[in-house]
Amino acid sequence: MITDYAIDDFLTELSSSAPVPGGGGASAVSGAMGVSLGAMSLNLTIGKKKYAEYEEELREALSELETLRDVFLSLADKDEEVFLPLQKAYGLPRKTEEERQIRESFMERALIDATEIPLQVMDYACQALRVLRRTVELVSPLSVSDTGVGASFLGTAVKGAGMNVLINLKSMKDPVRTARYRERYERSLSQGEKLSRETLERTEERIGG
Repeated sequence: MITDYAIDDFLTELSSSAPVPGGGGASAVSGAMGVSLGAMSLNLTIGKKKYAEYEEELREALSELETLRDVFLSLADKDEEVFLPLQKAYGLPRKTEEERQIRESFMERALIDATEIPLQVMDYACQALRVLRRTVELVSPLSVSDTGVGASFLGTAVKGAGMNVLINLKSMKDPVRTARYRERYERSLSQGEKLSRETLERTEERIGG
């Protein structure tokens, strides 16, 4: 599991020819990095007299980001779990009609699982970005750059997970389910890009860049 890796071991495995971890897991880890940086910015602000009026709101945001960090790490592990059956499905025999039907049924189920996880990564990244968009206005200017970097990581999580969604939809046979997943993908992508962009722009304004 990704959560068992030291960072250097994870990067070594990620760069290897092993099927997992891959882009999906890396996108979830990017989400975890993003919320951790957002939490860092909050921790550097909480407790300072100048920001006492925002203390309760900042602490609530911190709690939400800490919860989301665990969610992203869990999704990184789940991404590995759901990819392996999909890899197995691609290798199933398809010489006879019966074999083709078994393979198609198995693959469709595996594709559903392998699509749900990156869609969840996109959804949670948007949730985290809403927190950062709100708190970028409140944190200390000395730590606001960490909020901006966090938003960049979360924007990457949205786009990276989205690529995994798209490649799975390409192979999915059920047109109704495919349309529903594509709608979720497009909604999350639009929201994520907007929130990331707005947070980065506001970060740069507060930095004075």
